[in-house]
Amino acid sequence: MAFADEEQPLLRTVTQDSGKHDEVILDFEPLDPEDPRNWSEAFKWFIVALLATMAFTVTFTCIAVVPIASRIVSDLDGHSSPSSTAALLVTIWELGEAAGPLLIAPLSEVLGRYPVINGCNICFIVWTVLAASSRSTPTFIAARMLTGLAVSPNVLNPAIIGDMFESDKRGSAMSLLMLAPLVGGAIGPAISGAIAQTLGWREVLWIAAGLAIVCEVLFLTCFQETYKMAVLRRRLKKMQEESGEFRKVKKRSTHEHVLKLWHAITRPFAVLFGSSVLMLMSLFGSVAFSYYYVVSISLPFILTDVYGFTPAQTGAAFMSFSVGSFLSVIVCNVGLDRIYIKLRGSDEKGKPEHRLPLCIFGAFALPLAVTAYGWVTELRLPAPFLLVCVGLLGFTLLLTMIPLSAYVVDACGLYSASALTGVIVTRCLASTFLPLGTGPLVEHLGYGWGFTCLGALSMSLAVVPVMILKYGEDWRQSCEFTRDA
Repeated sequence: MAFADEEQPLLRTVTQDSGKHDEVILDFEPLDPEDPRNWSEAFKWFIVALLATMAFTVTFTCIAVVPIASRIVSDLDGHSSPSSTAALLVTIWELGEAAGPLLIAPLSEVLGRYPVINGCNICFIVWTVLAASSRSTPTFIAARMLTGLAVSPNVLNPAIIGDMFESDKRGSAMSLLMLAPLVGGAIGPAISGAIAQTLGWREVLWIAAGLAIVCEVLFLTCFQETYKMAVLRRRLKKMQEESGEFRKVKKRSTHEHVLKLWHAITRPFAVLFGSSVLMLMSLFGSVAFSYYYVVSISLPFILTDVYGFTPAQTGAAFMSFSVGSFLSVIVCNVGLDRIYIKLRGSDEKGKPEHRLPLCIFGAFALPLAVTAYGWVTELRLPAPFLLVCVGLLGFTLLLTMIPLSAYVVDACGLYSASALTGVIVTRCLASTFLPLGTGPLVEHLGYGWGFTCLGALSMSLAVVPVMILKYGEDWRQSCEFTRDA
């Protein structure tokens, strides 16, 4: 018996009566009930709903502290603290998310999606409880980083969609999966602002922990393994046990298991740095996504200091971002697969680059929204104008990120989890540190020119999806992980 590379079907050595050995490919049959792509549509969409529920909970937990970050720091420290401390309290989550995928994605390709996603959910619950019971700012910040470390939906959800759906149906599933975090991003700040004024900020995190517990019970009882190689390995082991062949197979040593895990952990770097396409998309996506945290950190200060909003009003104002994001999800749900099918034409299989037209539109519109956000604040225009800019930021940001995720899944196939890890790590690092520079930038240049600089940075990277749409197919051939997409 031999194990092939992760992207290949399993091979099983069979000894014939003549003494010869033949290698038999072990793969799914056309109508194999264990193949996730043969599951009923109702069950597939139930799994999508389950993933969306946890994504909602994760986003709710992350974003709920944004409008009340200063209050949390003041309560824990007993005095007013610098704005940079409150900013770190928000962005430290992304630092955890940068490290977590390095283990989550490769483990899901070694052990399967089921044990990894459940293990992450349990850790998420434990560390959310730790944050809710913290008595000092350093403990709270550490708990937030650990909670971000255990976040699995960003890494595994797109890969699970790729496990279950064919290419021409992934766009709809991917865009609908993005809807739940948007709802969480809208409800989280609104609820936290209101509860913080009445009951206190700890109750917000206890609510988040309760939601996570409900989700984990559903995952333990309803979720099924979707990763092809994990299912085939389980089937191979069962066949060997039934035939008696398993007893003849030498068990792997601990050293071999460690080497295999290390190979899996380093695979995201091999995928990312081995593909010029993924490196470019990662750089582009990381800067674009970091603007979400730029707005999340700056908006509460703008609304309270410039417009005199209360914490409850500030939390409710974040719904404008979610409204814009929701409209973007609708556009992607309607257009992403249709554009893919239209560009595919008569070919049976389309190219991953066919996912990018909407991404290109978002790439050029996002810098304009960022710049407008800064100048509306600088000129002290009425608050509704500011909220419209926030909504435009949500619209253009999601219009950029959803097609990008779909592109990575299509381009990397079975290695999509590792590829997404590389993209997510760079995105999280940018989201941790770039927003911390927003305060000094605004302090020296003002909101108008400060955000104009951020918009110029984003505009300079808008050519990346254009170049990949035109040359990506040729560039992908130089990387073994994207060559056969």
